[in-house]
Amino acid sequence: MKKFVFLLLIAFSSYGFSQSDTSSLNKQEKNNRFQVSTRVIRNNILAIPDDFKEVGLAFSQNWKRTALYTTGFIGLIITDNYTTSFLQHFIEPVFDFPLPDIAIANNRIPWLHGKDAYISYTLTGLYFGSVVINNEKGQIVAGNAVKAMTYSYIISHLLLKSVFARNRPQRFLTDSGSASEPFTKSPYDFFNFHPVYSRIKLDGTSFPSFHATTYFAVAKVLQMEYDNYWLPYSFVTAIFMANFKLHQHWFSDIIAGGVIGTILGKSIVLSSRKQKGITSALLIPQVSFGNYGVTFQATF
Repeated sequence: MKKFVFLLLIAFSSYGFSQSDTSSLNKQEKNNRFQVSTRVIRNNILAIPDDFKEVGLAFSQNWKRTALYTTGFIGLIITDNYTTSFLQHFIEPVFDFPLPDIAIANNRIPWLHGKDAYISYTLTGLYFGSVVINNEKGQIVAGNAVKAMTYSYIISHLLLKSVFARNRPQRFLTDSGSASEPFTKSPYDFFNFHPVYSRIKLDGTSFPSFHATTYFAVAKVLQMEYDNYWLPYSFVTAIFMANFKLHQHWFSDIIAGGVIGTILGKSIVLSSRKQKGITSALLIPQVSFGNYGVTFQATF
C-alpha cells in the first residue's frame, strides 16, 4: 500500500505538469513569470467572495436536494452504531499501517509532517514547479487546492465542529461497560460545547471529519481542473485510509466531511472559472478613418 501511495504521488505530479491547454500556452508566450503568477494570485484573492457565494448557492438553489441530503445524514446518524462498529472491526484492521513520514527537517508543523504532508508537499511542488515553467494552469490548480484546504479548516474545523460539538465514538462500541471520557457510545451525543479549538482535540470535535472535508475538497478541485476522477480520488483516498483507526470518527462524520469537501471544492473551481472569464476581458484600442475609440472584447 505504501508503494501504491508513492506511485500515485509520482503519477499525479507528472500528470499535473503535463496538463496545460492551448490558451494557457498562448498567454505564456506573451507574459513573463511575474506577470502570470501575479495574475493568478490576484484572481485567487478577487474570487474569494464568489467562492462563498457558490457555496451558498449549492444549498439554496435546490431545496429538495438539500432536504434529501439532510434526511440522509439523519439516517446515517441513526444507524451509526452499526456502521461505525463495522468500520472498527473490519475496515480499521485492514488499513492499520503508517505511511513514511516525509517531513522536512523533522518538523512538527501541522500539514507539513505525517501523512498530511503528502498532500501539502504535492501542491507546493505543483505550484512552484508551475512558476518555474511558467504554467498558469498549474498555478491556478495549486492555488484553488490551497483555498480548498483553508476553507475546510475554517468551515469544518473552526465552525461546524464548534456548533455541533459531537463526541467521538468509544474505541470499540461493542465493548462492555460505559465509555471513557471524552468518548461516547451514543451517536446522539451532540452539543458538548467548548471553546473554538485551533488545533485538533478529542472532546466534542467529531462532526464533521476535518480530514475527510479537506481531502475531498482538494480531490474535487483536482478532478474538475484536470477532468480526471480516478487519479486525484485514488491519491487522497490512499492517504486518508492509512492508519485509519486514528481518525476515530463516526461513519456519518466521514460521509458528511466528504460531502462538505466536495461542495467546497466544486464551488471554488466554479468561482475561479468565472473570475478568470472576467479578467480575460480585454480593452483594445481601435483606429479607423476619421474615428477612434476603444473596443471591449470579452473572452469566455
